[in-house]
Amino acid sequence: MGRVLASLRALSTSFANPQLRRLQLAGVGSTLGTWAYGVALAVYAYHAGGARAVGLLLFARWALAAAVAPWLALLADRGSRRRVMLASNLVRVALVGGMAALVAGHGPTLAVYALAVASSMAATPFQPAQAALLPSLSATPEELTSANVAMSTIGSVGMLAGPALGGALLAVSGPSTVFGVTAAALVWSVACVLGVRRDESPAASGEEPLLPSLLAGFRAIGSEPALRVVVTLTGVQQVVIGVFEVLLVVYALRVLDAGNSGVGWLNAAFGVGGVAGAGLVAALAGRKRLGADLGLGVLLWGVPMALVALWTNLGFALVLFAAVGVGNTLSEVAAMTLLQRTAEDKLLGRVFGVLESLILATLAIGAAVAPALVSALGVRATFVVSGLLLPVVVVVLAPRLRAIDAAARVPGEALDVLRSIGFLGVLPPPVLEQLASSAQPVSVAAGETVFARGDRGDRFYAIASGRVLVDVDGEARELGPGDFFGEIALLRDLPRTATVRALDDVCLYAIERDDFIAAVTGHAPSCEAAEHVVAMRLPAGVAL
Repeated sequence: MGRVLASLRALSTSFANPQLRRLQLAGVGSTLGTWAYGVALAVYAYHAGGARAVGLLLFARWALAAAVAPWLALLADRGSRRRVMLASNLVRVALVGGMAALVAGHGPTLAVYALAVASSMAATPFQPAQAALLPSLSATPEELTSANVAMSTIGSVGMLAGPALGGALLAVSGPSTVFGVTAAALVWSVACVLGVRRDESPAASGEEPLLPSLLAGFRAIGSEPALRVVVTLTGVQQVVIGVFEVLLVVYALRVLDAGNSGVGWLNAAFGVGGVAGAGLVAALAGRKRLGADLGLGVLLWGVPMALVALWTNLGFALVLFAAVGVGNTLSEVAAMTLLQRTAEDKLLGRVFGVLESLILATLAIGAAVAPALVSALGVRATFVVSGLLLPVVVVVLAPRLRAIDAAARVPGEALDVLRSIGFLGVLPPPVLEQLASSAQPVSVAAGETVFARGDRGDRFYAIASGRVLVDVDGEARELGPGDFFGEIALLRDLPRTATVRALDDVCLYAIERDDFIAAVTGHAPSCEAAEHVVAMRLPAGVAL
């Protein structure tokens, strides 16, 4: 109970952060409009050409968006992530507004489809830029996790309210009205993003050659086992979701005979489950088992989906779709937080771009094969086959998910000590966690020397307990718990300019030179604060 209460407090803290709150309010408008738009577009396509038209349109939207996602995501690592979000939404306002005008004027169906595809492509850089911006707006690792929970909850509320809104508008009007409402919701999102403070370009991002920059996201995923597992599991899950998106429309209209509003109700049930799942996911802010959470979320996606075939009843389907929504929230938050904590900040936009591309490509594959599966197996059997694929994949990847959790345990004391140091405390939470994980505990007995003047500078030290004496040419300074030393030799690439001896039995945390320099110099506020420390210490002769 205590962990859940602490997690809920962390969740409320993320809303108390005005920068996070504005980003979350932007998500409200974007998600609400997008889900209402998705229902209207699916119904429009179904009435124009049946299940085949729905599948082909979804395939075209997702496949082409997948093709451009990694390249457009590069913008989030070469410039302001806030500006990328603004540009993405403004382009979508124009395109969706054009769709509304075309449908209202009974324009060509293919032209509506073309604008829908273009809108999907324009949307691809928004989520990578948003996900890459979140760590810099979060004050602690717990706030980052709770911010992801909040964003997922907003997505779930959008899944609930958006389809319900779309279904209600379809019942009294038509797709053109829904498209117009979507454009208005995106304008709201733009207004909220404008309230987020301007961000700096990631360090040195503009100096990289274009082609290596474009491929950096792929290389980062290929070289990191945790990223590979997350991306693989997410890819398989999205194939199933692509099938699910087509099945939902066919199941509501053909099997349940629930009409256009039935599509909205099933989508809304999915959203209800997502909102309910946020209560479960709130515990993530106090957990370190994101690999297990990811696996559980994927299981909750697959098993209820397979059970839909047991009984052709709208109420039963609504309950199971809600259970799938719970799994969606859990898997989404776990996957996003794992990526943010594992990938380097300067590569986050591109890593999320690759993930976005994979999601769209595998969604497209699922949507493309769904009509053939329905034709060959029937709707109910397709639910079973697709749903059971996910538990099989989770069982196969279970050892690797456990390995992710084992490697992700961050020493609490080391994290607290490093966070208390001014120029390290401003680091993004994932970077600080990585630094704490790399910190090695070092014990030095009273009277022993930690290092002597003239030694090579190979480590930065933070004091957990005990006292040390810093001696610079006979001038001494005492340091205690929460203090640090060793940074100047690393940042200035000099030999040690002081001798440090333990006055008591001392417990230190040591960070290797390369890890320290990469973390501090890769984040502008931390680098500036560290340089200020150096400037203050060197003139006084207390150079370490």
